[in-house]
Amino acid sequence: MAVAQDKATAQEVIAKVKEAARALSKTGDLAQFNQKQGPWVWKDTYIFVHDCDKKVNAAHPVKPEQIGQDLTSIKGTDGKSLYPDPVAYCTAARKPSGVWIEYWWPKPGSTEGSRKVSYSLSAKGTPYVVSAGFYDDKATIAELSKLTNTN
Repeated sequence: MAVAQDKATAQEVIAKVKEAARALSKTGDLAQFNQKQGPWVWKDTYIFVHDCDKKVNAAHPVKPEQIGQDLTSIKGTDGKSLYPDPVAYCTAARKPSGVWIEYWWPKPGSTEGSRKVSYSLSAKGTPYVVSAGFYDDKATIAELSKLTNTN
């Protein structure tokens, strides 16, 4: 089955999140993740960053209005909080394999929700967790977790 070139894959998301986490660990520079044009925005996805000490969204290239927003107040198109328990989410993201979550979010250019799965990994030596996601109706969290446990 051919995959459209404009859709990010799980493997790309994992690679970009790991690369972004390394970059943020080295520089501590959040500004690079707020740029709409840049290495952290590609195909139909982007890197976004959470501050686990403050429990807020720390960087977002597509929705700058979310920067500084409390994690529990960020809701998917189904009205559910993406991060109902920020402490548990941050703890899981700090594991070497990171964490996958799923939620309903509009695709670029749409207001309707689609199933999105995001991978989050902590940037070592910082309070930050780096994330990116992709749209997928089928991939299970268990399948995706196998990808990050073996990489």
